[in-house]
Amino acid sequence: MEHSIFRVFDSSDAERESASRASVSRDDTALMDAYSNAVVDVVDAVSPAVVHVQVKSNRGGRSGQGSGSGVIVSPDGLILTNNHVVDGAQSITLAQGDGQNFGARLLGRDPDTDIAVLRAETTERLKFAKLADSNKLRPGQIAIAIGNPLGFQSTVTAGIISAVGRSLRAENGRLIDDVIQTDAALNPGNSGGPLVNSSGHVIGINTATIMGAQGLCFAVASNTAEYVLTQILSHGRVRRGVMGIVAEHVVLPQRIRHALQLTQAGAIGIRSVQSGGPADAAGLKAGDILIALDGVAIAGVDDVARVLDAKHINQKAIATVLRAGEKLDFTIVPEERS
Repeated sequence: MEHSIFRVFDSSDAERESASRASVSRDDTALMDAYSNAVVDVVDAVSPAVVHVQVKSNRGGRSGQGSGSGVIVSPDGLILTNNHVVDGAQSITLAQGDGQNFGARLLGRDPDTDIAVLRAETTERLKFAKLADSNKLRPGQIAIAIGNPLGFQSTVTAGIISAVGRSLRAENGRLIDDVIQTDAALNPGNSGGPLVNSSGHVIGINTATIMGAQGLCFAVASNTAEYVLTQILSHGRVRRGVMGIVAEHVVLPQRIRHALQLTQAGAIGIRSVQSGGPADAAGLKAGDILIALDGVAIAGVDDVARVLDAKHINQKAIATVLRAGEKLDFTIVPEERS
């Protein structure tokens, strides 16, 4: 009896295969419909809280106009947007998607994080979006960017969170920490608009896109934006400390790192010390190499700015420096940055 290596398919096999393909197709369609419906629901919920921000400005004696987006985060009209959208603003006008317009005043701005806070000049209770806890974000989660660049309708792009904890250089040169990278494309005019999750909560404030690079868009994390909002409401500004030094990045030789058991590859070299400033009062000198501040390793100038937040103003901190190959500790009391 001969045995064939080929299987003979009958009509029932073909029917089962066809049914299986149909089932997979239905499952794919259902998944796509569920994704689409989730995005639509989020856009319907958040769009009323997104505003077009139109600015008349004066920079260097030259008048001009600019625009961007913003998101209302409280019913009494608190709005988050980008600092670069309202920089130099003489007047600010807001437009909602339904065509309603009202003015706004600038409560405060923070160039270091590219965040600004506005107050809508209206007595109406406004639709608003809630801020999420950005510490809970994970790469791969859905991210939806919403802007209102025309003032009449929202623009929407959807994608995923590509990475969290990125750093981005602000226009003033400071490093913004805890930045979200997403592949949800940012359209012109989307700056200052919200990046939201599948629950319709704001996870970031859209701030930048790298021109010429596909899929590299960034948003300032909602926790950072909330911190700036709280500081501005409390003090009218974000309070930060200063040491009174001019410094530059230096590379630590391997032998010094090994001898002192240092983990960082670099530190900052103090070029000059402000007379009568905190560093001068503490005994720091030009030529010292700052390797740690208040127990935090200092690998670059940005690390100093990161450590000297509001809670360090007028409070004692330990500055650890290298001087002539010797590791020394000095007690310093940072002052508030003007």
